[in-house]
Amino acid sequence: MARASRNQPAPSARPGWRDRHGRGIRAAVTGPHLPLLRSRAGDFEVTVASTAEYLKDLWPDELAGVTFEVAGLPAELGSSPSVDRWRVMPRERRVILYRLPIERLSRLHRYDDLHRRMMVESCVFRAVAELLGKDPWDLAPERFRHL
Repeated sequence: MARASRNQPAPSARPGWRDRHGRGIRAAVTGPHLPLLRSRAGDFEVTVASTAEYLKDLWPDELAGVTFEVAGLPAELGSSPSVDRWRVMPRERRVILYRLPIERLSRLHRYDDLHRRMMVESCVFRAVAELLGKDPWDLAPERFRHL
């Protein structure tokens, strides 16, 4: 009976394919019992997407066809001395939110996940309000009414 050599990889389910050192697919770094690692950029994008969907549900006709994009920094500086947090292009129906200025130049009184999320949401609200020519508080008046 022939013995298998230690230097040869084990046969895989997909012929002609093997990963590094002939092992199977690697597991997550955190293991099966811990949550997956999160990143600030990923959290930012999820917050923008969920807030945009919320506003699209409230204003379906006005926000039909509007795309929301996330960029790191503005490509060019505007005429003002401050750094833009977002850019609204009404003709193209685009809203671009700049992650680094929103995250790093915001002055929060408490640096935790909730306050960072609220800052991102407020920037999305203000950008959409600029696009629609409305006051940000008028976009979702029931959201801020506490009984």
